[in-house]
This record gives sequence, C-alpha cells and structure tokens, in this order.
Amino acid sequence: MSYQCVIIDDEPLARELLEGYLEKMPDFELVASCASAIDASAILSNHKVDLLFLDIEMPLLKGTDFFKNLAYKPHVIFTTAYRDYAVDGFELNALDYLLKPIFFERFFSAVQKFLQLQYTTKTNEVVSNSSDINGYLFVNKAKKQIKVVFDSVLYVESFKDYIKIHLKEDTLTIKESISNFEKRLDDRFIRLHRSYIVNSEKITAYTKNDVEVGREEIPIGNNYKDNLLPFLGTK
Repeated sequence: MSYQCVIIDDEPLARELLEGYLEKMPDFELVASCASAIDASAILSNHKVDLLFLDIEMPLLKGTDFFKNLAYKPHVIFTTAYRDYAVDGFELNALDYLLKPIFFERFFSAVQKFLQLQYTTKTNEVVSNSSDINGYLFVNKAKKQIKVVFDSVLYVESFKDYIKIHLKEDTLTIKESISNFEKRLDDRFIRLHRSYIVNSEKITAYTKNDVEVGREEIPIGNNYKDNLLPFLGTK
C-alpha cells in the first residue's frame, strides 16, 4: 500500500530536501509539492491525502491557520525554522514537529510515527471485525495486549483521553476515546451518556434518568434516552 503525501513549503530548497527524503521511503507517494497553502488547496480538494508535510511560517497564510480550516484534515507533520511554534503544532494534533534544518534520521523518526499509527488502526479494525464472533477484544495497557471478555464488562466510563473498563472483578484504565471503543463492542452494549457505555445484560434496574448496574447508578443523557428503548422489554 502506498500513502499519498503533499509537501507545502514556500522555500524551494526545503521542498527539494523533503522530496529527496520521501523518495527513499517505498511506502510513500508524493502527490504534489506546493509553494503555498493556496496552491495546495486545489490538490487537497481533488485527492485523498494521507500525510501533509506543512511549513508553518509562509506568506499570505500560515500553515497552522491553513490546517485549522481544512474540511478534511489528513495527518500532519509540521516543519519550521522556529521553535516557538511547537505548542501550536501539537495543539492541532500534529504527528510531529520538525525543526529546520531537517536531518534524515529525524524525518525518518516522524514518518515511523505515522506508520505505527496506521498499524494500530488496522489492528483495531481487525479486532473490531472479529468482536461479534469471538465475544472479546484486546486492549493495550502498558505495552501489553490484555484480553477483555464482553460478558465480564459491567460498564465503561470516559474521562478526558482515557476510559475505565469496569469489570466484575477489576477495573482497567486505558488511553482510548469512548467513541472509538464503542465501535469495537457488540450489540449488547448501550451508549447511555457521552461518558458511559453499559452492558445491557448487567442492568438490574432503571428509571427515566438512570440505570443501575449492581450498586452503581449510571446517568442517562438527554440525547441518549432512545438508545435504551429496544432493551426495555427484556429487562
């Protein structure tokens, strides 16, 4: 598989350097090398781009401002000669921030972050696709893949970038969004709140405002009340 890349930098030498580096990476294809964000807009409108190498300090439109306003945001690695922009880059969920002059080993390291992310995403998709059949999934904790059997899950709780998986005998805390984790579960699980997913088979009582799972009361969000309806006849 080849990943589609675009370089955006107003400095010709900087573009040439990155072009040369990308030629050494067999998994990447350079779609375009643009001198400005304006020039890149048409390219991004007509091509599905996987990765941007985006300079920050450019005439007319800064790279950070350009990226903020993209309707579809590819993964991005910011490049710049100024250290002061590092915070801006990471606030936009940049994969990395390369300070000029960019040496190949640093470029290689940034690209590996992208490849690792692709690998993790594909692994999660495989696990998700097999979840309904197997009745379990694996979660990553402290560089270890831990098996979670669906029947042992009581409910899932979200806080910031982490979730707590409350099990019959234990609680696992992992770094994953609750929305992403929801996609990996089977149809016995109900999203009842922006911060909670409940195993419907573990509900012992309910009201119009909450459900009980053992001794725990889980709130039902106003936008999620209809999610419970299909399960009421079996409770």
